[in-house]
Parts: sequence; structure tokens; C-alpha cells
Amino acid sequence: MSAKATPAVNALKQAGITHRLLEYDYDPDADAIGMAAAAALGVDPAMLFKTLVSDVDGVGLVCAVIPSPARLDLKALAAAAGGKRAQLAEPKVAERISGYVIGGISPLGMKRRLPTLIDASAGTLSEMIVNGGRRGLQIVAAPADIVEVLSAKLAPITVVK
Repeated sequence: MSAKATPAVNALKQAGITHRLLEYDYDPDADAIGMAAAAALGVDPAMLFKTLVSDVDGVGLVCAVIPSPARLDLKALAAAAGGKRAQLAEPKVAERISGYVIGGISPLGMKRRLPTLIDASAGTLSEMIVNGGRRGLQIVAAPADIVEVLSAKLAPITVVK
């Protein structure tokens, strides 16, 4: 595999953010893509964050970035985003808005920039891993840098599975 530039990688390069790229063989049959990626890369799943596009009433679409082993707390997400209710966006909507395909959606370099909430657990890490904008590509960077580049907000938006 080659680490071709993606909008996500380009966003970090343009911002001057130090990062590393990790590649792995993507398994389209995996039940939990983030957990499969963590296993393939041999990293702690709590470091590898998945990107979920959600619809928050009164706010619109938002990007939620949460650890792979966790489950999105829709009530906490809605409250953190300033709404009352939230639901996951339909996959086709997430793909259209982000410009990425499911399994390759990155919070970085989205076609349409969304308000982004990253689970507060990222604040305790020295590095976090997010999708690199294509299946089989992950980006490792400091959480503070990712928060800055996305103008994101850290908030407790998960429940552990």
C-alpha cells in the first residue's frame, strides 16, 4: 500500500502538524472497523478513534470522534452540541457530507467542515489515531493538535461498551 495524500493528510500538512501515517489491510467484513484496525496495527483500541456523523436537532450535522471500544452517547452528544436529541446520520449522508466512504471517514479534510466534538478521553492521551481519509490508512498525532486543526471541543460523549 502507498500512503497517497488524502484531504485528511493534506489538512495536517497545511497546518504544519507533526503526524505519522499507519497503513493496514482493511477488512471489509469486520464487524467493528475501528477495533479491527487497532488489532491489525497492534495498538491500544482506546487510542484509535472512530468518526461518526450525527444529526443534532436545532444544530444540524456534527462530527463525533470517539474511541473504538466506546459507544456514542447520543444524549451527551446532543447536550454538548447544544441540542436536545441526536441520531446517527444515514451512511449515504455521512459519505456525501464528508467526501469519504464508510470505513474511511476522517474528521480531517471533510468536504464540508462540521462542528466537531472529540470524546474527552482524548485529552488524557499523548497521541491519538484517527482515520486518514481512506480505508486502511490511519493518522497518529497529538490530540491537542487535532483539536486545534478542527476547532473541535472535547466533551464526555461516550459510554463504554
